[in-house]
Amino acid sequence: MARACRWCLVVGVIAAMAGWTLAAEKINVLIIDGQNNHNWKATTPVLKEMLLKSERFNVDVVTTPPKAPPKPSEEAAADIKAAWEKFRPDPSKYGVVLMNYTGDAWPKEVNDAFEKYVQAGGGLVFYHAAVFSMPGWGEWDKMMAMGWHDAKFGDRVHLDDEGKLVRVPKGEGPGGGHGPAQPFEVTIRVKDHPITKGLPEKWQHVKDELYHGMRGPAENMAILATAFSDKTKGGTGCHEPMAWTVSYGKGRVYVCLLGHDAKVLEAPDCQALIPRGCEWAATGEVTLPAPEGLSAAPR
Repeated sequence: MARACRWCLVVGVIAAMAGWTLAAEKINVLIIDGQNNHNWKATTPVLKEMLLKSERFNVDVVTTPPKAPPKPSEEAAADIKAAWEKFRPDPSKYGVVLMNYTGDAWPKEVNDAFEKYVQAGGGLVFYHAAVFSMPGWGEWDKMMAMGWHDAKFGDRVHLDDEGKLVRVPKGEGPGGGHGPAQPFEVTIRVKDHPITKGLPEKWQHVKDELYHGMRGPAENMAILATAFSDKTKGGTGCHEPMAWTVSYGKGRVYVCLLGHDAKVLEAPDCQALIPRGCEWAATGEVTLPAPEGLSAAPR
């Protein structure tokens, strides 16, 4: 009996230690919001909830100072300046940073910290309108490969009807834009990538903004998914990248253009692609299962 009790105690301790280890292995995520041309106050809670619901992440949120009004009073201008001087998020505490921000430029100290963080192997995820962020910061453009710029800024890449990569030099073709919000079909282009593995080859996405004409260095990137941008619906007539990865130093970067608002973020593909992208950016692997309710679209 005594031996049996001791064995039960040992088993219990091992199980407890295993549980602690699993909990300790959760990925720490930092969401940055605070300025955006989209409703970040509605989307950040959904992003946070989808990550927590997966039980794979711990999530913190840092909100930047607000955008200054066009003609602020001296007092308001001083308050905003002081707030930016205090804005010093430390990305090194996190496995991945999720950007839900597009607004005023950050202080140089913050930019330098982020470059160092990603170069050293930190994970970075751009969600939807975050590709508008930080115009003029060259390293930021390298991190996301392509963003919302006019046609004079950098190259543009898309796929043709045969799935071949087409590179359009700056000054030719469209810049960043989108037609009216619409449902559209998403096509996986890299089936064996950890983020997309196990997902159907095609599915119907809900009514959303279909971004086209993204521009930038467009280097060190792999296009994981595209959507056809129909000319009759304000598009380009090309298969536009919807999700891609970027290598920057030792860091992994993931860009997902889907998810205009809180309602769209509830769609099964957003609920899959964003957490899986965060896990991959942090670890290089994906353990999260493919979602239920995401089925191949009819031809």
